[in-house]
Formats: sequence, C-alpha cells, structure tokens
Amino acid sequence: MANIATSAPQAKGAAPEVHPDRTITFRFRDVNAKSVIVSLSDQNGPVPIPMTRDAGGVWSGTTPPLAPDRYSYVITSDGETRLDPNNPITVPNLIWQGNAITVPGTPPEAWEVQNVPHGTVHHHFYHSDVSGDDRDFYVYTPPSYESSRRKRYPALFLLHGFSDMAGGWTDVGQAHVILDNLIAQGKILDMVVVMPLGYGLTDFASPNRSRNSDRARLNEEGFRKGLFTEVMPRAERQYRLLKGPKNTAIAGLSMGGGETLDIGINYPGTFGYVGGMSSAIPGKDAGSAFPNVDATNLNPQIKLLWIACGTSDGLIKPNREAVKYLQDKGVKVEPVETVGAHTWMVWRRNLIEFTQKLFRG
Repeated sequence: MANIATSAPQAKGAAPEVHPDRTITFRFRDVNAKSVIVSLSDQNGPVPIPMTRDAGGVWSGTTPPLAPDRYSYVITSDGETRLDPNNPITVPNLIWQGNAITVPGTPPEAWEVQNVPHGTVHHHFYHSDVSGDDRDFYVYTPPSYESSRRKRYPALFLLHGFSDMAGGWTDVGQAHVILDNLIAQGKILDMVVVMPLGYGLTDFASPNRSRNSDRARLNEEGFRKGLFTEVMPRAERQYRLLKGPKNTAIAGLSMGGGETLDIGINYPGTFGYVGGMSSAIPGKDAGSAFPNVDATNLNPQIKLLWIACGTSDGLIKPNREAVKYLQDKGVKVEPVETVGAHTWMVWRRNLIEFTQKLFRG
C-alpha cells in the first residue's frame, strides 16, 4: 500500500512542453510518417492539433492558450494511434489508452498536488466468487486516518465508467488529490473512499464483445451482487467505517453512474447519498430503469439524490428524462447541468461539488 504518484519530471524540450502562456508544444519523432496529429481532449471532446515535420523527422505542434486543467491526448501517425514515448504519464484504460498533461493554475486547481497533508491510497486484491475471477479495489483514507486509531469515518463508494479499471478515479480522475486538497481547505469532511472494479461480467469491457441490453443488465446485476456481498463486507472489516445510510454514499460516472442510480433508487436503505455523473441510465428508459419507485419510501431514506450531466454530453437527454420521471413520481432530486461533454474534466468537477454535500447532518 502506498501513495500513488501523480506526476513525473520531464527534461527541458521533451514533449509535451507547457509554456508560461499556458500553450502546450507536442513533439513526436517519426521520420517516415506522412501525417501526424495530436488529439487533445478538452471539456467538449477531442480537439485535433496538426503537427509539422522538421528536417530531422521530429513533428511538432502547439496549442492555443488553454484553461488550467488536466488534459488527455493521443498521437495519430499515418492513421495509427500511438502513446507519446516522451511522456511517462499515461491514461490507463481497457480499450482507449492515452497520455495526460496538466496545465497548472494560479492558484493551483483542486486536482493539482499541493503542499497539504496527504491521505493514502490502498490497493487490495481478492478472488470474487460472484464473477469467478481475481480482481482488485482501491481505498482512500484521509490524512487523519493513521493518527486517529479509534475514530470511525463515513464512506463514499466511488464507481468508474465503462472501459476504466479499478484505479480510474485515482489514475485519471485524481480523486485522492482532490480529496486531500478539499479536506485541507475545510470544504469536505474526512471520509474513506472505496473504489471497486465496476464490472459484473469479466469481459464486458472487451472491445470485441457485445454490450447489448441483455449483457448490460447481467453486468449490472453481477456488479451489484459483488458490491453488496464482497466489496462492502471487506471494506467494513478492514476499515473503521461508520454504519448506516446517513454515513454511507455512492457515486459514479457513466456506466458507474447507471450502477449508482440503479443501486441507490431500486435498493434503498444502504446509501443515504446518491450521485450520478453523466449516468448511462440502465434499461431502455427511466420507467424500465426504475419501475417500482415509491417516493414515500425513497425520500425519507435518501438525504441527497444528485444527478449531474454536461449539456454537450450524448447522455444529457436520458438524464433529463430520468430526472423528470423521478420528479413526476414525487422523488426529491437535485439535478445539475454543467458545461461540457463526456469527459474527465466534467467528472472531476462533479466530484468536487458532490463531496462538499456529503455527511453534513
């Protein structure tokens, strides 16, 4: 168990290079390439950055000034996607790999490592009888956890999206860095955050396997069973967690957002705080996703039902429909719409906002 590294030094002139004016210059050596492009993902999706070749076969391209943020990118050389060999910071993913780079803010943004007390990210491995495989989950403990041997903590179960791995929220989302900074600023309460692998079917995130509605349902059912019978009991045994819905939250993005809403709405009583981010609403529509909604039962048990989505996200329509369906049933919902598409830039900000609402009484 150890703190996860979030950045690495780069030699002067290595690609990519962040300039004082917040532009980035990318460089990639390929003497035989006819065309090289960098695709940089901002809050609205990929933006192509054309590159030009010098006499030595080094391609380079510079972005316009960028807003402070953590950007992901891929390099395409003659139609083939490549990782940047000059940048050790990668975006781990089961299907779509890439690199990452931070344009720093002044003052630093919440996802930038700062001189504050740091929590610890623990990595656990176990055999799942539900899915029949060996898998992992991560747990963040706040800076006070080791020194407060008797104190118990509320818990947030934080779910990744489709194609991510169990470390998605730390490797890409910088969740542990965000939590450190928000705790230091007094904006959130100390909490333990459990980040499980989000697949009920072991091959659901395979690029060549079907993700039709039947397989999606089986994936969701398997994940739900594994969460309730394997991950949560392990976390409760190994960490000093406060019990009961008022001390337990669940949130997730995309596929994990759909799993969050399924569990929080259809199986109330465990999670008092429920946060969906750009949720892939389970089922064909909100009615099939949440068929037995009973506001008189749900409202007293959920202190916060928070459903967020970017206005440029392809999932904004089903999220709006789900909010309306639940509200028509009398369920108390806090809908949030932000600028942005289906990107980590949106979800990092979602996490910042959601965690500030947790465990406040």
